[in-house]
Amino acid sequence: MNTALKPAALFIASILSSTSVTAADTNDSEDRPIEEISVWGTAVRASSLTLQDDAIAIKQADHISDLLRTIPGVDVGGAHSLNQRITIRSMDDKDLRITIDGANQNTYMYHHMGNLQIHADILEKVDVEVGTNSVVNGGLGGSVRFNTKNAAQLLESGATVGGRLQASYGDNSGSSLAFTGFAQLAENWDILAYVNQVDRDNYDVGGGEIKDFHGNVYPGTDGTVRGLEGELSDILVKLGWDLTAEQRIEIGYESYEDQGDYSYRPDMGLATDLAITNSLQIPLLWPTEFTRDTLTLNYDVNVGEHTSVAVSAFTNESQLQRDESGWALNAAFAGSAAQVTGTAENSGLNVLASTEFGDHLLTYGLERIRYKTDYQSLYLTGGVDQSSESATNTALYIQDRIQFTDRFALIPGLRYEDYDVDTAVVSNDFSETTFGLAAELNITESLLVKLSTTELFKGPEVGEVFTGAGLYDVANPGIQAETGRNNELSLAYQAERFSAGITIFDTEIDNYIYDYAPPPSTVSARSWKDNIGTMQLDGYEAYFGFDQGGLSALLTFSQAESELAAFNTYAALNGARLDRQQGDTISFNLDYHFERTDLVLHWDVLSVDGVPAGLDLDGATLNNSKDKFTVHNVSMRWTPENLQAVSLTLGVDNLFDEYYASQSSRTGLSRHPRFGELYLQDFEPGRNIKATFSYSGLRARDEEL
Repeated sequence: MNTALKPAALFIASILSSTSVTAADTNDSEDRPIEEISVWGTAVRASSLTLQDDAIAIKQADHISDLLRTIPGVDVGGAHSLNQRITIRSMDDKDLRITIDGANQNTYMYHHMGNLQIHADILEKVDVEVGTNSVVNGGLGGSVRFNTKNAAQLLESGATVGGRLQASYGDNSGSSLAFTGFAQLAENWDILAYVNQVDRDNYDVGGGEIKDFHGNVYPGTDGTVRGLEGELSDILVKLGWDLTAEQRIEIGYESYEDQGDYSYRPDMGLATDLAITNSLQIPLLWPTEFTRDTLTLNYDVNVGEHTSVAVSAFTNESQLQRDESGWALNAAFAGSAAQVTGTAENSGLNVLASTEFGDHLLTYGLERIRYKTDYQSLYLTGGVDQSSESATNTALYIQDRIQFTDRFALIPGLRYEDYDVDTAVVSNDFSETTFGLAAELNITESLLVKLSTTELFKGPEVGEVFTGAGLYDVANPGIQAETGRNNELSLAYQAERFSAGITIFDTEIDNYIYDYAPPPSTVSARSWKDNIGTMQLDGYEAYFGFDQGGLSALLTFSQAESELAAFNTYAALNGARLDRQQGDTISFNLDYHFERTDLVLHWDVLSVDGVPAGLDLDGATLNNSKDKFTVHNVSMRWTPENLQAVSLTLGVDNLFDEYYASQSSRTGLSRHPRFGELYLQDFEPGRNIKATFSYSGLRARDEEL
């Protein structure tokens, strides 16, 4: 069966209560609504689309954007390895819940970085909630849950030892070498060890020329983006113990490191970095190291036939270090020369349970996450700056899926959240009880409709870590938590070979918090963090899928627009959109599987319409219009029939060498009083020819050797 694209399973399953999906994930039962297959790759499930791991593996993903950009309503901005910035419906990663193996990843380390650093190859599956559609999930704009691979999933039936070696090369990206070993240590014990080493190159932009806003080649450039070259290593060890047939404990440790001589602002284009560098007479590149160490403990148990419980405990420490002694090259800035370190620690506990009785499916649980940040700047001329902040978020929730008839279900839910924060901006305790309600109706066996509304809540965040962890923030004790509501209407149709679906959404965020609000006359600062009004977002995600024999085709559409209804105090911001908003987006995926030769061909195209200039929040100040673009990627994967352990994948990303920047990245033209025009465009790589070779080996049980 061709499993490259399964749009039919996507919406019928995904517009079912997200509770049902989450509960199914806790026990890996055969009744889980999302079909997944155990081959090397990453299965991506979203509330607007599902892609199976075959469809992802053929893309040779070396950036999270390769995994998620196909999903309508989702984009990944930032071309730098330090700046993988997920956006959902124009909301950036600060407003999302992002976890890896249950460990919370929201750190707000540096506004020039994203909240997520992970290499795609290590992932077993990704679950994306496009919008907050259930009280089970917090956050304002949705959630992204990454799960890494483990031995129990990779060992084939009857095997005790397995391994995989993979080598990849891109002529415009770099190379990587990964090894995975997994084994059944004893009857109830298994282990996985994964090591991946990536050598990233500076890449050339499309067309081979870096141009300024006016279309002229930027002086001092040759088409290559500097400040990207570096080394990335990722090590994962997982130990699993099946206590009984109904209980499993899994302990995981991951060490992630990304280092290199990187640009000072990884989210901004080379033109901006050169303009600032030349003006200040300081280095273009700065020795930088980002590390993350994560320890997780997961316990899953089935209690009887109708209850399952999943418990996750984690501690996750991220650290960004940069050698800023280069400031001393200019005597005027010698006092800024320092060794700078920012640390963000997330630790917590999550308990999720589901119980089925009669016509009810209850999902209930609790979560507690503690955030702690520290900043230190050791100046070469003597002296030190230090600061720290903390916050604790506790939540309790319960949701019931009531199946009134075979065709109709009602899903009410309650969530209580308490957020205690101690920062330079505010020291306070915020709490809220939110409500969710959804109704599902199977009009026919092929047509399903769902209507839902979910209340939202999010307290003020801790300050940005790497710029001082609150050291330079302005106090605003009157700031309020963000609240709001997300309303959605979803329809899905599935025939034997054809499927289609659409989700229409309307999201309102009251007391929207803007980090760079213009302060009142009584506050002596350039900006401060404050509530500025109500942010309204609306739009849709839609898809059409077709499967016939070896052919699979998928067409998706998405639109998300935002507009601020500002408070009178901030009338100048009235009508502003979110800076990460992108134009109407169309994607098309086509796969064909030649079964006789086990050859798979793939083509995908992403077309994003332009965005006209207009008032926005934190965007370019001189011209913030966004250029439209269309990018084509092609690839093929071959597994020789007489050598099934070997797989060869060849592909070309950005086939026609498009010169473009993701609209979820930094874009546009700003004017600075000292540096003049700053072209912020964070350009994506040009044409990149990629090849991946992998070899998988398995040993049978001892009695079969």
